[in-house]
Amino acid sequence: MTAAVALLVYAVVLAFFGTWPLRRLTWTERAPRLGVIVWQAATASALGALVLAGIVLTASTTRASHGLAQLLDACQAILQAHYGGVKQPVGAYAGMVVAIGVTGWILVRVAVSLVLTARRRRGHLRALAVVAWPRPDLQALVLEHRQPMAYCLPGRHRCVVLTTGALDCLDEGQLAAVLAHERAHLRGRHDLAVTVAAAIERAFPGVPLFRAAHQEIAHLVELVADDAAARRHDRATVAAALVTLAAGRAPAGALGASGSLALHRVRRLLAPHRPLSRPARLGGGLGVGLLMILPIVLAANPAIIVFLQRHCHLPT
Repeated sequence: MTAAVALLVYAVVLAFFGTWPLRRLTWTERAPRLGVIVWQAATASALGALVLAGIVLTASTTRASHGLAQLLDACQAILQAHYGGVKQPVGAYAGMVVAIGVTGWILVRVAVSLVLTARRRRGHLRALAVVAWPRPDLQALVLEHRQPMAYCLPGRHRCVVLTTGALDCLDEGQLAAVLAHERAHLRGRHDLAVTVAAAIERAFPGVPLFRAAHQEIAHLVELVADDAAARRHDRATVAAALVTLAAGRAPAGALGASGSLALHRVRRLLAPHRPLSRPARLGGGLGVGLLMILPIVLAANPAIIVFLQRHCHLPT
């Protein structure tokens, strides 16, 4: 029971109070790809702790059978003592409901979100087949519209879409930078990160961590694409293209170069920070590892003690 309570407390604290310290990580804009991983790890850590709490509560009332190996037979009593499990089956049933329910709810919501997004994209592609025309030299589709817009549709039939307004307003260098931005989205499958984060936010509405993770991941993948474009083109050129497209809005299921934070991204491009140092990147990687492993350590603590007592003969 102690391990289950510790996991539950950890999940609640991270989900409701972990947003503030995570949003104070200013280096994420200097290493946006690592920033995306940090937010994904925090989300997985909170959800994993909740599921493991249910598993631990279920396991705490499980009796080892005579057919198990001798080590498990020897460990059974110690595990029971450390878990302090609920003796009635109600505890095990509650843990099973939590573990299976949370896991199933997440999988269903993510699957539904992916299916609906794919359906919207297919519908948009069918509409584009009627009203848009290909530009083989740009490897993009062109849509008649006065508003300067550029976006990409990921998936099996992925493509980049430009409006005639964008073609009229962007010069050759800016147009190439926009195409590089959109193709970075397609190569990195950034849509999956954003869609999964949005699905988890909808699955658990009102949880600050999941709401912040969705917002931050959607922002950071744009910075990843900006940096990819800036590696091939002048940063001022990329910034000018963003200014031109700032008012445009990508349709549902698409990723676009514009957005509500476009002006912030322009300032970042024009006054870039120093690249994140190797020690700082290592620290970020260690933080990701800690977020992923801490729930497992909390759940496995009684088993670790058993292992030490059985094999290392250490006092515990």
